[in-house]
Amino acid sequence: MKKPALIICTITILTITCSKKADQKSSAAPETEWISLFDGESFDGWKKNEHPETFSIENGMIKVNGERSHLFYDGPDHDFKDFEFKAKVMTKAHSNSGIFIHTEYQERGWPSHGYEAQVNNSYDVDPRRTASLYAVDDNTEITFPDDEWMDYYIKVDGKHIVISINDQVITDYTEPDSVEGTRKLSSGTFALQGHDPGSTVFYKDIYVKKL
Repeated sequence: MKKPALIICTITILTITCSKKADQKSSAAPETEWISLFDGESFDGWKKNEHPETFSIENGMIKVNGERSHLFYDGPDHDFKDFEFKAKVMTKAHSNSGIFIHTEYQERGWPSHGYEAQVNNSYDVDPRRTASLYAVDDNTEITFPDDEWMDYYIKVDGKHIVISINDQVITDYTEPDSVEGTRKLSSGTFALQGHDPGSTVFYKDIYVKKL
């Protein structure tokens, strides 16, 4: 009689333990899930500034082409500190764009808050290539093909920024404590850059995961 009782007791303990782990995993899930920022159909949750016609939607993609303009993520929760960001990005020949992080909406001009992760595979006027942390930690050598989708990934964890393309780390930067002003890590939203009428860049599958 002792052995069956022991077996029942063991099964009961295992069941309770597994149940607790499942509950813990379930409660943690919302903090670790990827959140979609673009629905592929509309600019819901986004805000355009000085030249809104620069941004359009074409076949489920954000098409960027036109005068200087920026498209800011402005959804219900648009303040990000530590995060992982990913998107699929494709450039046409001689095109320039960028992804701003820790920035905030402004009506015109180049965003003055946060950092820009560069998008430039063949825009030779600017030597700073794709995955540069613009004018801070620049990639001037590695390029990627135009007319092909890139898996663009950005991670911010404390003072540490990693930018990779197609799982290849291009920029690995730690911000020094001495940095001052608005061009630094703090918290904020994302913005996609429309650089000039000669540049055409596409974005889709845009996701963020808070850390």
